[in-house]
Amino acid sequence: MADTTLIKGARASRSTIALKLLMAGSGLVFIGFVLTHMYGNLKAFWGRDSFNEYAHHLRVFGEPMLPENGLLWIIRITLLVSLVVHVACAATLAKRASRARSQKYAVKKNVASSLSSRTMRWGGVTLLVFIVWHLINFTIGKVNVNPDPNPAGGPDGTGDPYLLLVDTFDVWWMTIIYLVAMLALGFHLHHGTWSALQTLGLTNSARSRKNAKVAGWVVAIVIAGGFSLVPLAVLSGVITK
Repeated sequence: MADTTLIKGARASRSTIALKLLMAGSGLVFIGFVLTHMYGNLKAFWGRDSFNEYAHHLRVFGEPMLPENGLLWIIRITLLVSLVVHVACAATLAKRASRARSQKYAVKKNVASSLSSRTMRWGGVTLLVFIVWHLINFTIGKVNVNPDPNPAGGPDGTGDPYLLLVDTFDVWWMTIIYLVAMLALGFHLHHGTWSALQTLGLTNSARSRKNAKVAGWVVAIVIAGGFSLVPLAVLSGVITK
């Protein structure tokens, strides 16, 4: 009986490690994507032509070896698979952690935990909801919440990536929604980077743990801060049509 219990425990431990590695790997995919996406967004500071040229280049990248939008579909499929893996692993690990608690506490003490770790679950849910709206707003539906009522025969924003971006962030509450999502993203990246580095065995000393914490803050501030620059610039009138 003891041997059977030990074997089951070892299998569960290996399974947990595998799930954490999958979470770390899929998380790194997302970090690579959002960093590249942020760089593309910053092209809005160079004006409409630069931003739209970047958007067009993404659609035709790799032609003729890839069909039009081929790269975008490769990215979308990769992100979708990574998202499913990330969420499934997170849900499974959370369920296992809940089962492992032999005693429920009336009061939780979060002295040693960071704000980013305590908000990880709800921050992830917030990001999922935001991603759905973001795709509807800019990719799938291209919903313009603030169209120009008098486009003078020109584009109304839905067919022009730059105009759609400016129209969207000209609306203050849209900018607020975006900034709240970026705050959630920053917290998620901060703790996620630390967790990924820990899972990969890169936090085995006091110095490496300190470096991992710094890396988490750098990734969070650079990416979430970089994304926030464009909507703030639009709302303040720095970026205009």
